[in-house]
Amino acid sequence: MLKNGYDSGMIESHALPAEIAHSGQLASLDALAAIPEEEIWLASQKSARTRRAYRQDVAHFMRTLGITAPEQLRQVDHRAVIAWERIMRERENAAASTIRRRLAALSSLFKHLVRHGTAPRNPVVDVQRPSINREEGSTAAFSKAQARRLLDAPPTDTVAGARDRAILSVGLQVGLRRAEIAALAVGDLHQNRGFDSLRVTRKGGRRDALAINPQAAARIRAYLTLAGHGDDHAGPLFRPLRGNAKAHDPAGKMDPDAIDRVLRKYAAGIGLSRGYSAHSMRATFITTALENGAQLEDVQKAAGHRDPSTTKLYDRRGYNPEKAASFFAIY
Repeated sequence: MLKNGYDSGMIESHALPAEIAHSGQLASLDALAAIPEEEIWLASQKSARTRRAYRQDVAHFMRTLGITAPEQLRQVDHRAVIAWERIMRERENAAASTIRRRLAALSSLFKHLVRHGTAPRNPVVDVQRPSINREEGSTAAFSKAQARRLLDAPPTDTVAGARDRAILSVGLQVGLRRAEIAALAVGDLHQNRGFDSLRVTRKGGRRDALAINPQAAARIRAYLTLAGHGDDHAGPLFRPLRGNAKAHDPAGKMDPDAIDRVLRKYAAGIGLSRGYSAHSMRATFITTALENGAQLEDVQKAAGHRDPSTTKLYDRRGYNPEKAASFFAIY
């Protein structure tokens, strides 16, 4: 913990000391005042994945610069951040997106420390961040023909196959993030104004309701019928196969990483063994919906993006390999 000095693990994933977090009682004002601001900052991030990523990114900064005490961290200036950025870029050959993410995490921490009077300045403000392509993201998308083959690849007569067909359909025909797919509950499938819909928990805990493709709804129901947990409305929708549930998740949810494995398994089965992830389903959904005439604002809502520019990063309509100039370089 920070109050006992820093280590490479940096901040715990929860701000409250163990004796407070597990007591079930309100902490005294003195106990709350003793919690380091760095831990308060980390705990204020609503997403567990964000907390984990921020903790790792700030730990990288501290480890790289040899920072071992709270006072050292709070007094660093722009020179230390510039040195860190250069080490990442020149020695580690880190991707521009990785450098930007780490700088953003450190900046978020210092904004919090400055706001609460714990640090004199934010040393990241004046440090130039590497540029990235803002017009198009790097996630590979599937063609329509490839998406169709993926959707039909899992078998229909087994629980595993029915589950995977439903997962692929939610990814390719609804466009949810892998964490959103893993977090779905049985009761999230419902009808609204005569249309099948899904309630979705977005980043930060925000809840949305989306009308969904009838085929996706039919596949979810087929899976629930075969798996037999359709009446467990509060339970997780997609569940690990027997014996695969993680010990730390008594609710039996699938891990988001397992959604990636499902996609990669069937992508490999149709000859696409590298470069694809669950996020490829999302990029394919956004591109196909826009290509088939959906309005940008409607696709933005379905994707759960707050800014349309983020949605555009997933739009692959501008990439038309059939018209590549290389095909015309015939000698």
